[in-house]
Amino acid sequence: MFAMSRSLERALQRFRTPPADGDPDGSGGRVDVAGRVSTAAFRAAIKERMRTVERDMGDIKNRVNGLIFLVAGAVITQLLVRVLAW
Repeated sequence: MFAMSRSLERALQRFRTPPADGDPDGSGGRVDVAGRVSTAAFRAAIKERMRTVERDMGDIKNRVNGLIFLVAGAVITQLLVRVLAW
């Protein structure tokens, strides 16, 4: 987009958070002035998102299985009611 001047980059640099305890150079989760994220931070974010998707898919699978058993139970119940009503 727009090229930022060096003075603006330095001013923005002052407002960044201090390095995390486990990150000696402070680049683990930082976004630089151009909006880029380090590879390690990107991979960590993707892993977390994938875990969330897997968890959500597990919930959906459980709900679909429950719905299938509910419908199958209702069908079997209706069949038994009709057969035994004769």
